[in-house]
Amino acid sequence: MRSYSFLLLLFGLPFFINCSQTNTRETPTSTNASKPLTITLELADNNYQNQGRSRSVLTLTNTGSEDLPATGWKLFFNGGNPTSLDASVAQVKLFNGDLHYISPGPKFSKLEPGKSTTIQVLAGKIRNKTDFPVGFYLVLDKNPEQAYPVDVAIKSGTIYEKSDRLLAEKIFDQNEKIKAIPDDKLPKIFPTPVSYQEKGTPFLLDNQVVIVTDKAFDREADYLANSLKTVIGKKPAVQTNGNGKTITLRKNPSLAAEGYALHIGSDGVVLTASSGAGIFYGIQSLQTLLPAAALSGKAGSVSLPGLDATDAPRFPYRAFMMDMARNFQPKSEVLKVLDAMALYKLNTFHFHFSEDEGWRVEMPSLPELTAVGAKRAHTTDPTKNLIPSYGSGPDLSNPSGTGFYSKADFVEILKYARDRHIVVIPEIESPGHARAAIKAMNARYQRFMKAGNKTEAERYLLQDVADKSVYRSVQGWDDNVIDVSLPSAYTFLERVVDDLRGMYKEAGAPLQTIHFGGDEVPGGVWEKSPSVQKLIASNPSVKNTDDLWYYYFGKVNQLLKSRQLFLSGWEEIGLKKVKQNGRVKWVPNETFAGENFRVNVWKNSPGSGAEDLAYRMANAGYKVILTGVTHMYLDLAYNQLSEEPGQYWGGYVDIDKPFYFIPYDYLRNLKDDNTGNRINPSLIKSREVLTAKGKANIVGIEAPLWSETNRNPQQFEYKMFPKLLAVAERAWAKDPAWAKETNEAKSEQLYDQAWSEFISQVGKRELPRLDVYAGGYEYRIPPVGAKVINGKVAANVQFPGLTIRYTMDGTEPTAQSPVYTEPVASSGPVKFKVFNAVGRSGQTVTISK
Repeated sequence: MRSYSFLLLLFGLPFFINCSQTNTRETPTSTNASKPLTITLELADNNYQNQGRSRSVLTLTNTGSEDLPATGWKLFFNGGNPTSLDASVAQVKLFNGDLHYISPGPKFSKLEPGKSTTIQVLAGKIRNKTDFPVGFYLVLDKNPEQAYPVDVAIKSGTIYEKSDRLLAEKIFDQNEKIKAIPDDKLPKIFPTPVSYQEKGTPFLLDNQVVIVTDKAFDREADYLANSLKTVIGKKPAVQTNGNGKTITLRKNPSLAAEGYALHIGSDGVVLTASSGAGIFYGIQSLQTLLPAAALSGKAGSVSLPGLDATDAPRFPYRAFMMDMARNFQPKSEVLKVLDAMALYKLNTFHFHFSEDEGWRVEMPSLPELTAVGAKRAHTTDPTKNLIPSYGSGPDLSNPSGTGFYSKADFVEILKYARDRHIVVIPEIESPGHARAAIKAMNARYQRFMKAGNKTEAERYLLQDVADKSVYRSVQGWDDNVIDVSLPSAYTFLERVVDDLRGMYKEAGAPLQTIHFGGDEVPGGVWEKSPSVQKLIASNPSVKNTDDLWYYYFGKVNQLLKSRQLFLSGWEEIGLKKVKQNGRVKWVPNETFAGENFRVNVWKNSPGSGAEDLAYRMANAGYKVILTGVTHMYLDLAYNQLSEEPGQYWGGYVDIDKPFYFIPYDYLRNLKDDNTGNRINPSLIKSREVLTAKGKANIVGIEAPLWSETNRNPQQFEYKMFPKLLAVAERAWAKDPAWAKETNEAKSEQLYDQAWSEFISQVGKRELPRLDVYAGGYEYRIPPVGAKVINGKVAANVQFPGLTIRYTMDGTEPTAQSPVYTEPVASSGPVKFKVFNAVGRSGQTVTISK
């Protein structure tokens, strides 16, 4: 799933604390009882003593009316792996997960109102804004339940000025390769159809049109009618026969399951398909034919080009994974995601609702899962809620930390997806990444134990209460793994599975599989569990804790099979540990190869030794979903710019990465390491290639969007778009010519042309559509590429249709600033910003000659 996602934050960002107090007393300008402390964090040096570490200065200012005492307080925050340089001044400790705290050492002096203290912080080299700690709050020992939020101002200074300039130059050179493509040379259907030919006369779509449909397509016809309401000013009538201006939905059993044929002529539109899904995708193609302006409701009529198109998807599985567990997103955002998926013909929604940091769907039989597991706040009582994570803050009011979907919400989501031919796959993270469920069931256990009902208390217990095992997960947790030896663990899973099945049945939505996670269980787990030792003693097939892996997924597999479901999971569910050359290695587990397991294979980072893992598992018989971190992890930062949000443990992913991904030969695409630098091809020269048998086991493509750095819908959508457009293209469209060309020079030439066409289509048609479709999406607007050429500052932008504006007086460019049309002559810095049609802008890029 994301084995190294927090190695940087947990192991690469150590804090070394050195405190000194100012000697002058400052008069406070104000006091704030609820926020008695503020912090300014300034990055002062990003290569401290040439050790590849950063030095930051934290200035703590007492903004309250009382002293911050010399002892008896803790300053909590999320992120980093802090250690103390001088424990006599400040002690820094891990609490759990990514939550740490600073407490005063014996030489710390009280901090009076208005006075400040500076703390020197040494850390791993900071590569972008994501590396800074977040979610600071203060707790006094005299009142440990009271938490005071602490505002933090980040000052990155000029540390990145040189590297940001080099990247701006690199972006400029990349943008220069994009050719100008005339509008009339661009297909107007997206993703690219199998065949497309504009011919004949156009069709005027206006309020006179009616929809004539085969009865089998009533639901799709109603969807189309509602979609056209805004465009033509009224909802067109839906009927079984008619003449005049018509859009006809016709059944043709000979077409592929999700395929369709589209004809547009002066007399009307005819869509034919063998299934509702095929008709629906034809409708979505019709929608992408509409110019973005028509979606604003001001057009009244639209001229559609005369054309013939036939189409069918390349892969039957085209997925997007939304993580709403780590940081929550509201139901409205889920529905917007489904709208976007439907428009771009993605048909599988991987619903990642359970994690260490949150359980987000109400289970009617187990209310504690959301009463406890859907809330994050500071507390000394672990039966109340989870602790803060990812900067969610100390109280329950933060919507990124606290929130869940009620049963009614979830049923609505399922129906919404069903009507858009999207299958929703729920994920029950297990046995690792299960802290929210564990803590919720612990709270239930305590409640029934207090009532004297031991049997009921233990019914759904997920941990052996006598377990003394010591471990630490990749994300920093020491209590996040289900004890798979407990019979109550399977009682719990059965209960959750049946609650889910009930909600799917109520929604009339299909449920064929449940994703059970299966990744990142740390070493040390289960070793001192009395329940595990009892199982080992009584079950000859379980000889050690490693065998519990196969024991667990064997039982889960049987649980699902008894309900006519199959098992999905991360790659680890189909792997086993073996020793090769004295080293432990994960290899495909032949035991489960014929069990119809569906695995998301994400490990493929160059140099990891797992570059070919997806192919090895497919060759071994597993049904594989290509989910490689290097090309499909949308939460990774777009590039190395210091202000670019997102993680980078798996490299950088811009829209080009999923676009140039070759599903059946992706080893050819592994170009960059996790720093963005080119790799040595010898790293992957001897890796296993995909066989004919393995090719048949490649089910499709999935792009996850993990939510560690997404604290609101805007941050989520920024990472989702425009990258998801490239995912949709690669999942739907046939293998492009450049991917099949073996001559590298010819392949590169073909790729450059295809890339230019794709970028033009996105910039001219799809980004304007995303400004208004489903209420509009706050997609990322790319920064300019900029370069000094012949003494002048030249700039360009990745997508045609966007506008570059600039200033030369040091102010930030606005929508009223001059439009860039030619290289700028300036003796001082030039600031550039890119704006879209509705006035939103991207990052500022500053270039000095």
